[in-house]
Amino acid sequence: MVNLSAFIRFHATRTPDQLALIYEDQRITYADLWARIQALAAWMDGQGIGAGDVVAVFMKNSSAFIEIAFATSYLGGVFLPVNFRLAADEVAYIAGNAEAKLVFADAEFQPVVRDLPKTVLLDAAAQKDIRALTGAPSVIPPQRSRQPDDLFRLMYTSGTTDRPKGVMHTYDNYYWKNMEQAIFLGLTREDRILTVGPLYHVGAFDLPGTATLWVGGTMCILRDFDPAEMLATIEREQLTCAWMAPVMLGRALTLDGRQKYDLTSLRWTIGGGEKTPESRIRAFTELFPNGRYIDGYGLTETCSGDTLMEAGMEIAKIGSTGRPTAHCEIRITDDDGREVAAGTHGEICVRGPKVTKGYWKDPKKTEASFYPEGWFRSGDVGYVDADGFLYITDRKKDMILSGGENIASSEVERVIYQMPQVSEVAVIGVPDERWGEKPVAIIVPKPGQTLSYETMRDHCRQHLAGFKVPKELHLREALPRNPSGKILKRVLRDEFLPEDAD
Repeated sequence: MVNLSAFIRFHATRTPDQLALIYEDQRITYADLWARIQALAAWMDGQGIGAGDVVAVFMKNSSAFIEIAFATSYLGGVFLPVNFRLAADEVAYIAGNAEAKLVFADAEFQPVVRDLPKTVLLDAAAQKDIRALTGAPSVIPPQRSRQPDDLFRLMYTSGTTDRPKGVMHTYDNYYWKNMEQAIFLGLTREDRILTVGPLYHVGAFDLPGTATLWVGGTMCILRDFDPAEMLATIEREQLTCAWMAPVMLGRALTLDGRQKYDLTSLRWTIGGGEKTPESRIRAFTELFPNGRYIDGYGLTETCSGDTLMEAGMEIAKIGSTGRPTAHCEIRITDDDGREVAAGTHGEICVRGPKVTKGYWKDPKKTEASFYPEGWFRSGDVGYVDADGFLYITDRKKDMILSGGENIASSEVERVIYQMPQVSEVAVIGVPDERWGEKPVAIIVPKPGQTLSYETMRDHCRQHLAGFKVPKELHLREALPRNPSGKILKRVLRDEFLPEDAD
């Protein structure tokens, strides 16, 4: 049976007292988690939820989030996690497009979801134990059998020029994703993972996230991110692994008093989402003496984790996101879909059993996103070196075209990151009457530091061709990011559009 709740039942039967979840003051065993899933499934069955029905969540992290995901699968439904930072009209579109039959939301988000049909609000008690909502079940329905090609989840990706797209994840996608990560990371029931990123995102839920439960390990869930609380939790719970968005790790590495925590239990942290400077990798090993930083590359469409950096290669292959996992293939193609030679830049394409079968109710976008023989077009630009390591150059839409010359913003950012005054940087192309576009740098200085345009320009001129040097510098306190930590360059670009632009 491929139903997600099957492996919870397995562990609840064989190791009932093993910790499955830690949330706030709760320590939830597999036996208790299984009882909660059954109670919720019985309640949802009474609400008419069955095979193929979409159940949405608009929630922050909690034990209830996990319970809803597994109870939805228990009944054969399709789980739909929604970004709780979205506005009401965005949520309404996603729920409507997905044809959600039931929506669970944290009570604090009532103003956002109040116009959605069939919405259930969860207070703090229900967020900690779903049985505060459901009560004790009188009759427990049987688990619904699912097939590998059945949907278990819909996830909506951020739109650029149009509405978000619903990525379809099958049970096949999910279980192959788990196998890939279990092989690469050596996951066991002894692992205790920090879950501090938002669970509606593949980073927290999937990388490796609930794969830790698949092998009988423990998830320690934090509702919100606070760097001091995160480090204190790693120390207190002796956590062994984590996924952190780059901005989260960055705040932990600069936290005052960070050295007071005993962080020796942590073996690894998966990051990624952007090119990681060598200085950040070295700072990570100073704070986590027994841990290693694993850079990676992945997509919502692939359940994430397509390439991961191997131990001992972090510095030798600095700038790379690693090599493909066991059952994932990477190909670099030209604009006509033909494979290019090692070292040649092109579009990154991915093939394997964890790649989505397409976009929900959108056959045209699905067809346009695949080359023949199952190669998914990522829209990212990069190259593979002679040893098979992937390097990300840029998003196609982020490539700056200035005076007929292509400028990879990541190349300029790499040079600017070498400056000791720089904490974060984003380089974008903005409209220019003479050149079509000109490169502009938006920089977050390190605390107590300042930076002039002339200093940045002179540094860049030492390392870059003249046309690649940013023509403007704008200093900011922070850069806009999505939940996975990627800088939202489209948001920055919108700020520089002419007032009469569409």
